[in-house]
Amino acid sequence: MTAIDDFAPATEHLTITPRILYFGTPVVLLSTENDDGSANLAPMSSAWALGHTVVLGLGTGGQSAHNLASRPDLVINLPAADQWESVERLAPLTGRDPVPAHKRGRFRHEPAKFAAAGFRPQPSEHARPPRVADCPLQMEARATDIRTDTGGEFLIVEAEVLAVHADARIVVPGTDHIDPAAWNPLIYNFRHYFGLGAQLGHSFRSETPNAQECSDVASAS
Repeated sequence: MTAIDDFAPATEHLTITPRILYFGTPVVLLSTENDDGSANLAPMSSAWALGHTVVLGLGTGGQSAHNLASRPDLVINLPAADQWESVERLAPLTGRDPVPAHKRGRFRHEPAKFAAAGFRPQPSEHARPPRVADCPLQMEARATDIRTDTGGEFLIVEAEVLAVHADARIVVPGTDHIDPAAWNPLIYNFRHYFGLGAQLGHSFRSETPNAQECSDVASAS
């Protein structure tokens, strides 16, 4: 049994009630298809991957949620850190017309989201909505399950990734591995934009060749 005296001195913690919990997650630009066949593009930061399934969290009143309810194809585009200003140009825009009540006064309706942000559409190969040509990493996907959270305020979307497209400059040559030293995703950290810092290390499960080489060198020494 561990005695209380065996614990290191406690760091002082404050009990707080933050309004949001965006504790450092990648920014996603979500492409979906509107009723008229045009594309909607929306920035979001509630996304995480489990295998080849990506789970997305969306507000129920947005255009993305409206589109996915009847057209499940989507593209998960991940911008680089230096594209934050283009992403921020999308932030006050909504594809909903009229603008939902909870967004009025701070958001405006904009049907041409790609042009407004300065992004270029690129045809997808497996999904109906276009990819964002300017994003280094793109994932074509299809929603397989959509449900509301327990409070009914958000949609939880499970999407099966159908294809991954990566800028050649962020791929380890001759492999299917993203080079983590070359890929610098845009991170949304409590409503502020950040990139990644210097690499600190890697997981023992890493299969990226340069990471494995570093591990082998360390073991030999």
